[in-house]
Amino acid sequence: MADYRKTTLSMQEQMKSSKNSSMANSRSISNSTERRNLGYFSCGTGNPIDDCWRCDPNWHTNRKRLADCAIGFGRNAVGGRNGRFYVVTDPSDDDAVNPKPGTLRHAVIQEEPLWIIFKRDMVINLKQELIMNSFKTIDGRGVNVHIANGACITVQYITNIIIHGIHIHDCKPTGNAMVRDSPSHYGFRGIADGDGISIFGSSHIWIDHNSLANCADGLIDAVIGSTAITISNNYFTHHNEVMLLGHSDSYTKDKIMQVTIAYNHFGEGLMQRMPRCRHGYFHVTKRVTSEGGWKSWNWRSEGDLLLNGAFFTASGAGAGASYARASSLAAKPSSLVASLTSGAGVLNCRRGRSC
Repeated sequence: MADYRKTTLSMQEQMKSSKNSSMANSRSISNSTERRNLGYFSCGTGNPIDDCWRCDPNWHTNRKRLADCAIGFGRNAVGGRNGRFYVVTDPSDDDAVNPKPGTLRHAVIQEEPLWIIFKRDMVINLKQELIMNSFKTIDGRGVNVHIANGACITVQYITNIIIHGIHIHDCKPTGNAMVRDSPSHYGFRGIADGDGISIFGSSHIWIDHNSLANCADGLIDAVIGSTAITISNNYFTHHNEVMLLGHSDSYTKDKIMQVTIAYNHFGEGLMQRMPRCRHGYFHVTKRVTSEGGWKSWNWRSEGDLLLNGAFFTASGAGAGASYARASSLAAKPSSLVASLTSGAGVLNCRRGRSC
């Protein structure tokens, strides 16, 4: 992990800023799911997230409906639903301290809730970490947006973030530089590891329908007491340490962590951490593409409590035939992988037709 102690804005100050922003904007986060009508469009895909909005040919005029469609622990992440639209028109990132209006960096640091969309296709080469502020949605639907070949996204000590429909790849370590994280504050940042999306001490986060590959460290890491997170419908390829949930074995404060991993496609060229879970409560859906391929891989589960039908089948050298199982409920057969993850990753959404 990067040395986050080098930032000049302390954890306590960040949490206070996030709390004040939340109170100022009077954003109520309810645990009730009554506001959702997940079957409204009757897509019949078997994916309750996509059934909530993908069949709507007018999705581009109903963009904020997406905020009502998450499931799992991150289901109450409203992002920028209660704010105005901000259109990114400029892919440049020339100044991390004084970002230009119209750039993605200028959008994500604002104090107010914003639903951020893009005017056209663009490749954004970030010079330093994109440090987000609370109550933001990054919505790449309808265009082809890449964050690539530079720094990537940092979600640190904030709340209510939705990231949807973005290509994130080839992220590099950056840092030892001044970076702005709000209109009123910037500070010195130490070296960042080069994660695709780094979630650090944050809550109510939903990462959905993104395509991630080939970053310097993790594709998505959630650490330091982060919780209320859903990671869904993403497409992961060509990477070593894919996803880390929990800072370290000794960091027991991560016991508050609650993360749902659902409908993601773990594709070719992946090596490990799909995901690696430490302290906390994790709801993970994992399906393999062939019965023959994975049996020679070394899969282990140690010290895990498996609930609500979850089970784990060890494989590889010395695995034996034993496995832990919490009930008689069975996992979905591997033959359903194609249909259940066919929509994973960035979608080809075009105005006037369903995605």
